[in-house]
Amino acid sequence: MNSVVLRQIKDRIFRGVVVFLSIIVMLPLFFILFHIFKKGLSIVSWKFLTSLPKPVGEPGGGISNAIVGTVILVFLSSLMAVPLGVLAGIYLCEEGKGRLAELVRLCIDVLQGIPSIVVGIIAYLWVVVPLGGFSALSGAVALSIMMLPMVVRSTEETLRMVPYTLREAAMALGVPYYKTVLKVVVPAGISGIATGVLVSVARVAGETAPLLFTAFGSPYMSLNIMKPMNSLPLLIFNYAMSPYEDWQKTAWGASVVLIVMVLLLNIISKLLVRRWKVRF
Repeated sequence: MNSVVLRQIKDRIFRGVVVFLSIIVMLPLFFILFHIFKKGLSIVSWKFLTSLPKPVGEPGGGISNAIVGTVILVFLSSLMAVPLGVLAGIYLCEEGKGRLAELVRLCIDVLQGIPSIVVGIIAYLWVVVPLGGFSALSGAVALSIMMLPMVVRSTEETLRMVPYTLREAAMALGVPYYKTVLKVVVPAGISGIATGVLVSVARVAGETAPLLFTAFGSPYMSLNIMKPMNSLPLLIFNYAMSPYEDWQKTAWGASVVLIVMVLLLNIISKLLVRRWKVRF
């Protein structure tokens, strides 16, 4: 057997091992999705999505309050975290070599590693206790704290990939530095920034622990951000822990809805990267 044939055999073996390991990595996700859809897909219907929960013992009911609450909580947390995170990412990219920048990076790294339940306790002390009660606002504060590191990091890394020649070209034409950043650099990296925001939204949309200490949950349709508000993770947690079979089925149906929402956000982020990717 000559060396060429031996190299081809080794190459095929290596490719086969890589493909096999890739399939093994994907199997847990497929098993989880299969189990959740098997248990909960039959529960999901239009009435299930648009109805309020029923009391114990009454058949039917839905999760409309949890869906609306999830959207409100994510929207509020995005309003708090995205502008601050993008601005911090721009600063770290453009002026990121001093001591202050290193301190900001250290704080972002530490913040990203804090467990979600600890964030919930901190939000409880900072917001719930001063306000005198649970509220959607306190839940949004907790989720925004968790979103912030991901938005900062994605913005910084995306803007670092924008060639410096674009900045030089804009400033050579007499464009002020702040306009160069806002109208040239940021638009060039908008796909990466948007992807980071969507991934962070998908990350916090399924968080339960911080909301146990802040939003607390409610069986009613609540649009007041100063009052307790339900969400899909909270509903799944409370219903799955209950001894009632109807509530457990509702938890499986809500799990399907939450998984679909997270999958859609991740798919949209991938499409944004492909559609808005700037080629230099």
